[in-house]
Amino acid sequence: MNDNPSTANPPPTAPKGNGAKLARLNSPLFLWPATAALVVLLYFALSYLNGFLTHESTDDAFVEGHVVSIAPRISGQVLAVPVLDNQFVHSNDLLVEIDPADYAIKLGQKQTAAETVAANYKAVLAGYELMRTKVATAEASARKAKADAEASAATAKRAEADFERSQELLKENTVSQQEFDAAKAANISAQADLHSAEENTVEQVSKVDEAKAQLDATEAAVSMVLSQWNEAQTNVAAARLDFSYTKIFAPSDGRVTRKAVEAGDYVQTGQTLLSIVPKEVWVVANFKESQLKHMKPGQPALVEIDALGKTLRAHVDSIQAGSGARFSLLPPENATGNYVKVVQRVPVKIVFAEPLPADRTIGPGLSVTPDVQVSLFSLPDWALALAAIILAGAAAMGFRSVSRRKLNGARQ
Repeated sequence: MNDNPSTANPPPTAPKGNGAKLARLNSPLFLWPATAALVVLLYFALSYLNGFLTHESTDDAFVEGHVVSIAPRISGQVLAVPVLDNQFVHSNDLLVEIDPADYAIKLGQKQTAAETVAANYKAVLAGYELMRTKVATAEASARKAKADAEASAATAKRAEADFERSQELLKENTVSQQEFDAAKAANISAQADLHSAEENTVEQVSKVDEAKAQLDATEAAVSMVLSQWNEAQTNVAAARLDFSYTKIFAPSDGRVTRKAVEAGDYVQTGQTLLSIVPKEVWVVANFKESQLKHMKPGQPALVEIDALGKTLRAHVDSIQAGSGARFSLLPPENATGNYVKVVQRVPVKIVFAEPLPADRTIGPGLSVTPDVQVSLFSLPDWALALAAIILAGAAAMGFRSVSRRKLNGARQ
């Protein structure tokens, strides 16, 4: 029996070869960094898989906005341009001023002509009122003449009756010759008065017709002068409007772009001088038609703007009813020749859900990358990170367990 303890229980020997490698791999100096790296790799892998299954993205997307072209409505020489390129202006700020001298003179001429026509209109209107009074007077005179004629007719009728009775009485020697002569004279006088009254009635009626004809002519003159007055007022309004066009104001808040006018230039009507780009912008993303299967308005999205290097929250506003190629200048004609199917792209309007950075300029044409969540089920980042940690921890524990068994076997 060997009493030497060193020979009875020999100390474990250090692992050699593969055992040494397993020992190094199983050490915390390797295992913890490897686990951390695996967590990062798993997180990115799960994020990519989650985005692939629940999101749709495209790099064929650009910022769009309303570009307002500023053009003069009159021609003339530019007097001043108080704005600069890329300057931010507010609504009703002065952009361009055209020399107003010529238009001020035209306005004065039109106003003078309008005043002349107005005075003429007042004179003709006064004449019209006078003719109305004349017609009323003539009608009153005609009525009086008619009444006088009726009275004369009654007197003549009575005188004629008296004369006829005198003739009968004279035959019977009832009246004297003197009385008969008086009745005859009275009858002749009454008949003459009746004839005169009837002629006066005809004359007064003709004067009424003449006055009415003059009144109609005066009324036509009033209508003509009134038309001239309305035309003069229209000319004044047009001249005043042209005069107001000598100053061009900003239609809305925005930034001045493509300024192509300077003081002293002679500009024509409709010539583009500059453009105003308002602050309100959105994104037009051209998705493949195969990406629209689950896309609809209201879905949340993230928009990465290349010029900012920043991602902003947004949502789908609307989807165009047709592909972009169909509304191009020369749409494809697929009914002729050999047909090759090409995946079409459909413009999708995406609006921002948060304000853009105030210190940066975001204008139409900038490249963006939208990422639209087309599925309601999408794991948040913290859940993906937790899953990555759990999977990496399980992998590390499994690796450590396997490596320990191999290491124990190598030691034996």
